[in-house]
Amino acid sequence: MNYFCSVKLVRHIIMLSALCLISLNVSGMRAVDHVSRDSIGLDSVKISLLTCSPGSEVYSLYGHTAIRYTDYHKGIDVAVNYGIFSFGKPFFILRFIFGVTDYEMGMVPFDYFCMEYGKEGRSVYQQELALTPAEKMVIRDAIEVNYLPQNRTYRYNYFYDNCTTRARDILLDHMDRPVSFRGAKSRYPSYRELIHEYNKEYPWARFGNDILLGAKADRPTSLSEHQFLPFLLKEDFDRAVVGNPDGTEVPLVVSSSCVVDCPSEASGGGFPLRPSACAWGVFAIVVVFVSVEALTKRKLWAFDTVLMVLDGCLGLVVFMMFFSEHPATSTNLQIFLLNPLPLFFAYRVARNAVGKRADKFWEWSVVSILLFFAGGFFQQYAEGMYVLALSLLARSVWNIIYQKKYLSA
Repeated sequence: MNYFCSVKLVRHIIMLSALCLISLNVSGMRAVDHVSRDSIGLDSVKISLLTCSPGSEVYSLYGHTAIRYTDYHKGIDVAVNYGIFSFGKPFFILRFIFGVTDYEMGMVPFDYFCMEYGKEGRSVYQQELALTPAEKMVIRDAIEVNYLPQNRTYRYNYFYDNCTTRARDILLDHMDRPVSFRGAKSRYPSYRELIHEYNKEYPWARFGNDILLGAKADRPTSLSEHQFLPFLLKEDFDRAVVGNPDGTEVPLVVSSSCVVDCPSEASGGGFPLRPSACAWGVFAIVVVFVSVEALTKRKLWAFDTVLMVLDGCLGLVVFMMFFSEHPATSTNLQIFLLNPLPLFFAYRVARNAVGKRADKFWEWSVVSILLFFAGGFFQQYAEGMYVLALSLLARSVWNIIYQKKYLSA
């Protein structure tokens, strides 16, 4: 009796074990089938970096970066764009100056993206990336999460967090394998020097940038920092390699192509005189007024009032940038030449000049301008600023001489 019970028990155990093995095999086959089908789907996916050539507008002088996501199996072909903004938003210019501009991430059909840049006469270059199916899946998921309404908007910063750095980070940060940049240097040119390469044909745009940028824009950049410019990131991607687990390396870029080919147009238009020419014009006017006053012994106080108001208005802009969230606009030593204080003293100086009384403002002005010249050892100034400083210095020194010779203290 015990024997038959034991045999029956063994039979039940064998049958249960067989059922478990069959169940595990079936589920394993389903899992393999799911993975294989997902791999097939991901094999039809291509992810590329898009680099757009510069435009003629100030905000487009440095090019643009986007991502192309293509899934041939699902019929998806979109451009992922981190540079969407609207001039129509309230106080856009003021918010941009203070560094509180919000940009958005958006997705548009790739054909529409190319059509828009083609209309603007801007070429678009594509670099298809060598990604594994797993990396494609992770990047795809990251883009989808980033595209959620609560995640699309970000605080834009031209040097540190812009459309190019966002595209780079979502690609490289979601790769399993390490990416190395061949020929990488320990130090790169400063932010100011880098953007000078792109606005050299637009002297007044360069002048505006250099007026607003401070001494921090003149420090050397690193590898990751200099990639804020689209074409510098494109060049680095061309030199990049990906390390495989077996120790081999493959290029990050599988293939490169120009998907929108537009001939580059020569820059033109705009104000015909360079900032330096205008600065020399101011110097010539100052010399004329000083000469007239020396010959006639008459004080042309209205000319000083105009200079002080113009200096103060420009200085107000420079002073406002000290409160901007743009890190590179603080510590701007041009504040010693362009500052808002002349606006507060203009009336008093004019009143004293009319009453033939001396004013201490000019002595303070000389000291401030000399500090400006000393600051040139630590910061690169905008074009023509030294000539403008020389003009204001000559005027201030002459006013001190004039007061001592012809006016009462």
